[in-house]
Amino acid sequence: MRVAFNRSLILAASAAMLLSTAAFAPPVQDTGSYAAVLADTDRPEADRARDGSRKTAEILAFAEVAPGQTVGDMIIGGGYFTRVFASAVGEDGEVIAWQPAEFIAFQASYGESLTTVDEENENVSAIRSPIGAPAFPQALDLVFTAQNYHDLHLAPFPADTAAKVNAAVFAALKPGGLYVIVDHAATSGAGLGVADTLHRIDIADVRREVEAAGFVLEAESGILLDPADPLTTNVFDPAIRGRTSQFVLKFRKPA
Repeated sequence: MRVAFNRSLILAASAAMLLSTAAFAPPVQDTGSYAAVLADTDRPEADRARDGSRKTAEILAFAEVAPGQTVGDMIIGGGYFTRVFASAVGEDGEVIAWQPAEFIAFQASYGESLTTVDEENENVSAIRSPIGAPAFPQALDLVFTAQNYHDLHLAPFPADTAAKVNAAVFAALKPGGLYVIVDHAATSGAGLGVADTLHRIDIADVRREVEAAGFVLEAESGILLDPADPLTTNVFDPAIRGRTSQFVLKFRKPA
């Protein structure tokens, strides 16, 4: 605590740098329409227990998720958001759940999660394809990815992987469609190498890459920022795991 004052200044400056790179959007207040999604007992109890910390209703509102939409869940991990979207879009909507083939080859649980969400939700379609070539169908309303955009810069993958994925997302979205990215924040200027060492990414790098694909940044939300995170610790470190500071960006494909 003897350096608390200086530490506070540093953390405040880090948060300011994150927010200064985009049009800051305050936390979305109109989340009542998602109450039924959060209460949906078809979702596992363990998922519902995480809704508060993941700000699920606020994320859904920020991403403008609505019944009847077709949503691409990009690199689904364990399928938490796939199940959320399946409930939110309803029986008239569809969720396209993508897990890169390389992830499935690396760890069997990634393939198992994809199979589970496909089998347990009638409105979910699972796709497996190389990480540089996501096989999304056309005319999606939204492509969403949480805590995984940085994986496009992991060392085993070609340097142009992110560019290829962003181009594929742009092609898959309908005009006016949204691309929403949530990820663990790195310090400004950290460089793409921290994707491997810390599993984080600089928000400015994400914005630069996505805008280069033709997207327009529409808003940024600070709902998942945490000034207690120094932004320099590996996200799997027990001291910070589950409590990282995360940015939320919303890009739109021009109509």
